[in-house]
Amino acid sequence: MTVRFQVFRSSVKSWENLFLEAAEFATRIGEQRIINLSHSCDNNNSVVTVWYWDK
Repeated sequence: MTVRFQVFRSSVKSWENLFLEAAEFATRIGEQRIINLSHSCDNNNSVVTVWYWDK
């Protein structure tokens, strides 16, 4: 298995929309594959990352 990640980034979308996109992606790949979700913000550049296992 390989660790992968999907990044959701924006300087104009709301946190709610970024989290919604990340949650929809995490739901599609399934809870058993999720490792972690992380977020950060720097100078209005918001980032949510979904870390997951891939075959």
